[in-house]
Amino acid sequence: METLVLEKKGHFCWLKLNRPEALNALNTQMAKDLLEATQEVALDREVWVVGLTTTSEKSFGVGADLKERNRMSVEDLARQRVLFVRAMNALRAIPQPVIAGVKGFALGGGFEMALGADMIVAGENAQFGLPEVRVGLIPGNGGTQNLPRVIGKMRAKEMIFTGKRINAQEAMALGIVSKVVPVAQVEETVLKLGEEISANSPIAVRQAKRAVDLGLADRN
Repeated sequence: METLVLEKKGHFCWLKLNRPEALNALNTQMAKDLLEATQEVALDREVWVVGLTTTSEKSFGVGADLKERNRMSVEDLARQRVLFVRAMNALRAIPQPVIAGVKGFALGGGFEMALGADMIVAGENAQFGLPEVRVGLIPGNGGTQNLPRVIGKMRAKEMIFTGKRINAQEAMALGIVSKVVPVAQVEETVLKLGEEISANSPIAVRQAKRAVDLGLADRN
C-alpha cells in the first residue's frame, strides 16, 4: 500500500500510517489504504490484536489533506467524504482490540482516528486537538460523538469549541490515553499490552469489546 504499512507478527498486526512528508495528512489514497487494510485485518482470524501507529515520530495525523482538497471539484469532495466515512467506520468496526500508539501530532482527523481505537498509548511528545472550527469546519469523522463518550460532554465541548491542543499528560488526566511513555517506547509498550491481551481467549476478548461498545451506543 502506498500510504500504510501492514505488518503481522504472530497474533499481532501493525497498521502504520506512512505519509511522513505530509505529517500523515489524510488524503484519498490513505483512506483507500486504510479501508482495505482494516477490512483485511477484520477478517483474519489469526490476528487477535491490532496496533495503529505511524512510521514517523513527528505526527500520528494532522487531519484531512487540505492541499489535495484545494484541487478537487465539488463532486470529488463529495466522493471523498463518503470514502472517509467508510474508512473511519471500518476502523471502528474492527472486532479485535485496537491499540493506538500516538507519536507527535494527533489533530483533527488524526485525533478522530486515534479515538476510533480501544485504547491509546501516547508518546511524551503527543499533542491532541480538534481544531476544525478555526477553519470554518466541525470534526466530521466522529469527534463530536466519540470525544464526549471518553471525557464527558462539557470537557469535549470546550476542546471542540475552542479548538485548543492538549499535551500527552493533559490527555492522560482527562482519560483520553491509557499510558504516556517516551516516544522511543511507544511501539514497545503497544506490543507489550497486545501480548497481555493475547494471553486471553481471543473470542472472549472480541465479545467483551462488542458488549462494551454496544452498551455505550445504547446509553448515548
